[in-house]
Amino acid sequence: VQLQASGGGLVQPGGSLRLSCAASENIWSFNNMGWYRQAPGKQRELVATITSSGTTNFGDSVKGRFTISIDNAKNTGYLQMNSLNAEDTGVYYCNADGIMKNGYQFRGYWGQGTLVTVSS
Repeated sequence: VQLQASGGGLVQPGGSLRLSCAASENIWSFNNMGWYRQAPGKQRELVATITSSGTTNFGDSVKGRFTISIDNAKNTGYLQMNSLNAEDTGVYYCNADGIMKNGYQFRGYWGQGTLVTVSS
């Protein structure tokens, strides 16, 4: 299974974007999913995570502005980003665990990254 992250782009400060992380094959479900980002010259950092029970966790800098969700009917996870600012600029990566329809459990798979640029 491959994860395909999409939805990045150029947005003005204060704007919104929704990132998607889709499974390339028909999976049974995602269990846990996380979004991470890497700004130029910085280490990759946690943005948000969600567990199979719906428990969410957010990095301090995005609390109250970002939400994370999973739609297993669409084999896709989402990161809704609101009130974006320049510090949110970076490449966003998804990471997920799940179960494929053949019963194979995948863990820690990464998407290829999608670039978010917040600039006026």
